[in-house]
Amino acid sequence: MPQRLSQYVALGDSMSIDLYPALDAGETDVAVALEWNASAGRVARVGAASLFFGNDDARFPEFAGNDLASLYPGITMQNVCEDGATIGDVFGMQLPLVDAADVDTLFTVSMGGNDLLSAFENKQDMALLTGVVRDIGDAYEFLVESLRRTRPNSTVLLTTVYDPSDGTGRIPGLFDAAALLPLESLAQLNDRIRLIAASLPRTAVADAHAHFQGHGVSAEAGDRWYWRRSWIDPGSAGANELRRLWLDALARMTDD
Repeated sequence: MPQRLSQYVALGDSMSIDLYPALDAGETDVAVALEWNASAGRVARVGAASLFFGNDDARFPEFAGNDLASLYPGITMQNVCEDGATIGDVFGMQLPLVDAADVDTLFTVSMGGNDLLSAFENKQDMALLTGVVRDIGDAYEFLVESLRRTRPNSTVLLTTVYDPSDGTGRIPGLFDAAALLPLESLAQLNDRIRLIAASLPRTAVADAHAHFQGHGVSAEAGDRWYWRRSWIDPGSAGANELRRLWLDALARMTDD
């Protein structure tokens, strides 16, 4: 585990935000629940990034004292994640909000899923999808390298993209029910994310794809980790499990 961290920065998409876990837990104002809009009122800080930084001891007592605020006293948090964010959004809208500095920084990155969904929606054949996934992977790697230029003293946790279909290729309410999602493309992207993490210093992977398998459409209601009204977004249990993965990945790391 890194000995020093001064700031935590969360980059990415809905895997990391508070909105859907809070809706799942019934911890939002009524206006937020009606509009699915975090700016409409109060949203409890129960998303993966929020829990990673500061645990909700009443809801998850087993993680009391096992959060960034406890492990690194004085650490600050900047969460710039956005619902529906693509890699382009992370690069063009989120990263510019992070000031260049030499401070010891921890990044979590959850992105790529929305880029894949956009490619799937265009119903391209597998030959074209392979090229698209390669481009997505290249953009992902360039973004991670850019983090180091912005914050040279950084530790980075990359997150693979989970599969709510549990290997079936079908996600309720998503695209044509008669069409199977091309999961080969998801596997290719996740392999690239794992390779990026393995090839760069002070970079590790939190394998959400592997950890979340069996907790999507194939699971009984009480064992699902996704929000019941939007299968591509984490529920309260999913947010808890994602922060567990980040904690485990961080614990496996050592300072160079």
